[in-house]
Amino acid sequence: MKQVFTYISVLLAVYTGQTQTSLDSLQQLDEIVVKTDTYLKTFSNTQSVSTLKDSVLVRSASSLTDVLNFNSSIYFKENGLGMVSSAAFRGTTAQQTAVVWNGININSQFNGQTDFNTINIRNFDEIDVRSGGGSVLYGSGAIGGSIHLNNVLHFNEGFSNRLFARYGSFETLDLAYQSGYSNDRMSVNASLSRTSSENDYDFVDSEKSNLNGEFYNTSFSATIGYKLSYKSFLKFYSYVFDGDRHFSLQSPSETPTKYKDFNTRNMLEWDVFFGGFRSNVKLAYITERFKYFGNIASDAYTFGEAKSLIGKYQLGYKIAKETYLQGVLDVTHTNGEGSSIHENERTITGGSLLWKQAIKKFFYEATLRKEITQNYDSPLLFSLGLQYEFNKVNTLNLNASKNYRIPTYNDLYWAGSANPNLDPETSYQFEIGNNISFKNGSFSVIGFYNDITDMIRWLPNGSNWKPINTDHVEAYGLETRLEYQRGIRDHEFSFNANYSYTKSEDQETKKQLTYVPYHKAFGSVGYQYKALSVYWQSVFTGEVFILSDNNPRYVVDSYWLHNAGLEYGFGNSQSWVVGLQVENIMNKNYQSVANRYMPGINYNFYINFNF
Repeated sequence: MKQVFTYISVLLAVYTGQTQTSLDSLQQLDEIVVKTDTYLKTFSNTQSVSTLKDSVLVRSASSLTDVLNFNSSIYFKENGLGMVSSAAFRGTTAQQTAVVWNGININSQFNGQTDFNTINIRNFDEIDVRSGGGSVLYGSGAIGGSIHLNNVLHFNEGFSNRLFARYGSFETLDLAYQSGYSNDRMSVNASLSRTSSENDYDFVDSEKSNLNGEFYNTSFSATIGYKLSYKSFLKFYSYVFDGDRHFSLQSPSETPTKYKDFNTRNMLEWDVFFGGFRSNVKLAYITERFKYFGNIASDAYTFGEAKSLIGKYQLGYKIAKETYLQGVLDVTHTNGEGSSIHENERTITGGSLLWKQAIKKFFYEATLRKEITQNYDSPLLFSLGLQYEFNKVNTLNLNASKNYRIPTYNDLYWAGSANPNLDPETSYQFEIGNNISFKNGSFSVIGFYNDITDMIRWLPNGSNWKPINTDHVEAYGLETRLEYQRGIRDHEFSFNANYSYTKSEDQETKKQLTYVPYHKAFGSVGYQYKALSVYWQSVFTGEVFILSDNNPRYVVDSYWLHNAGLEYGFGNSQSWVVGLQVENIMNKNYQSVANRYMPGINYNFYINFNF
């Protein structure tokens, strides 16, 4: 907590005193300039990108796990509420799902994945889910899909503030304050969030309770944009997360443990427009640090720390109205060390070429990427997407790509077990999708196939464990989505239903991968009358195997979860919103990881105030 406020003080000292000048003749830049993750909109036209609405984020708990579990086809392995949470996207592993912060991949350098309970959603303006391969655009790990956390700059809005407070069962407190100011030349926005919980819920159908489960975290973000001229734009993004979690016990006799995270992300970006060109320079500095206390009564701990410096230059040229070419050069230098890892450095240099063009009803996009590093041989990556518009309401999409995941620091440098000769995992992916729009709604269906080779697994090696390239996995499936909205005078109705089927099979054993459900479905129903809103959320998760031999005696059972909520808005434009929510309303006894039980029915009350 102290580190967060020290960090905030430094930022305020740097930016205090900037004059609030205006320039009447300054033209508003396009929206694409205000959003730094330009790939998401400009080179993802032939793949599914779902944006979570602000109303969805307000109704959710603060963790990224909670909001995505009820609003995406991603399966989450959560070791109890608020504990370590990892994702399985389209039948892949947690390391094959990328998390992208304002265009920068932030998966851990140590284990190659993101703990979704260390991401507080209150610090972001938009959260997007991009399905399918994206390694050409977003680097290592973007095989199953990617999650995008974006901050957006707004201009000419004056002062704006938002205060959010939520209190619920297990003494769970969720606070967030966001403040911003913008004129026609400058935009400044900052947000501070705090989440804490005793997390001492009782297990359903049991006299036991969640022991040693308390957690708290504080996060801060800042976004600053300044127009140097009508053709030049400077932006700065910053995020810091400070968290402390006690790890839940499976038995009262176990020794209590805890884990501390401290992560920072900073990025400076400069956009320049001249003629048909767009020049973009990014410089980012990313740090991650953790401490694991094997006994909370002791000051002894193990640790890991990594620091990454990223430089990226992009030059795009609009050849014609419907034709765009872009080249990218980037360098990432990482320095990491830990209790079981001697200090090591690695530098990755990459180059990409991107092209898109529309010809009447036909559109295509093509990308290439090659990386160079001394640590491993990197393959040539590609992506090709085709789109055909039958008419204004019916569109066909095709996409093929080659993706990859690099060995992590743990894989390459773990003392006594590392394997410096590992190759990156590689993946060939194909998908076809059909989108149909109709009055007040839409329907989409996507079929996908993913062939993954050289998967890295830690296997017994004498008395030790060692990572090797061994597995060959084929994953394929189907995703469907139906949305409908209808307004009748003062009445608003909304409905969405989603279903995914996933087969993810080890080609040697012909068995389903562990913790990959065949079935997942989710949806919601909403009704609004003037200032009053009610809604119902549901998610179904099929059973998963917990052993690689798919022994039916060792599974995590399927489960349905249901949430219900009520909201009422007050004031002009409903600037005050109060809400009441009941989660797991059926009091279902469930778990997403074997023997890690989740809460039964629980309640929360929240206030969202815009002023």
